[in-house]
Amino acid sequence: MPPRTRGGYTSSAPRRRPTGSERRRRVQLREVEPAADRDLVEHPQHDRDETEEVFEGAPGGPIDRCILRSFDKHIAAKIWLGEDRAPLKLVNHGAKLQLWELGMERSRIYETVHRSGLAPLTSCSHRVASRPMLSAFCERWQSETTTFHMPFGGMTITLDDVASILHIPVTGSMISFSQPLRADDANALLVELLGTTDVEASRETEQCRSPSVRLLWLRDHFSTITDASSDDDIVFATRAFLLHLVGCTLFADKSATSVAVVYLELFRDLSMVGSYAWGAACLAYL
Repeated sequence: MPPRTRGGYTSSAPRRRPTGSERRRRVQLREVEPAADRDLVEHPQHDRDETEEVFEGAPGGPIDRCILRSFDKHIAAKIWLGEDRAPLKLVNHGAKLQLWELGMERSRIYETVHRSGLAPLTSCSHRVASRPMLSAFCERWQSETTTFHMPFGGMTITLDDVASILHIPVTGSMISFSQPLRADDANALLVELLGTTDVEASRETEQCRSPSVRLLWLRDHFSTITDASSDDDIVFATRAFLLHLVGCTLFADKSATSVAVVYLELFRDLSMVGSYAWGAACLAYL
């Protein structure tokens, strides 16, 4: 029996892979008639011109675009069309974590970090990474479904994967924030929980151009505090270390240099840090 094609017709001729010009022409036709504006009711076949070719779906991707609406902007679509792709930027915060180590002279800070359940994050950064392998995973990752589209089917990251790899708590109180943090609120939080002056806090958030602080700023201001410092300074340094830690691991962003001040609220009560479901928050942040 001859093979059945996508349109329902049969043909004994081998399937021909479309050329680059044909793919680009399909994209242009879709841009003229967006999917959202098309009539969703399928017209009978006899109403169409038999010689008319109907283009649907995404280039080299899904036919039904009700789920993967942004596939045209995905790196996989650019590869299908033969377009140049931007180089993959690989950020490693492992070196930053080594610049702020908790030795014997900072045992009080280490004890609090250990009780928080986040201590394993200090040694979870990669040393060497395969760029071709990471590029392949990026090409198959779909943020709208949070799954990898593999040749054998869909694959996703589970909470068990997070627990097995990072060894952090995956059960407990959920981490959520009611609204985005404004710059003034971020400055007030830095003054209250890190003991900085209002001038220092304002200068730092203005330099970041967002309610964030640089990882370097945290290290410069708090990495020299030891057990010989005052109790208040040790508490401030512990909060700063935890903020620096999650900014390098769980909540790292594309800036690769800063961390949002809003996470500092999670370290207000240091005795409660271990009660949060950090693994679930990490998985949701993906």
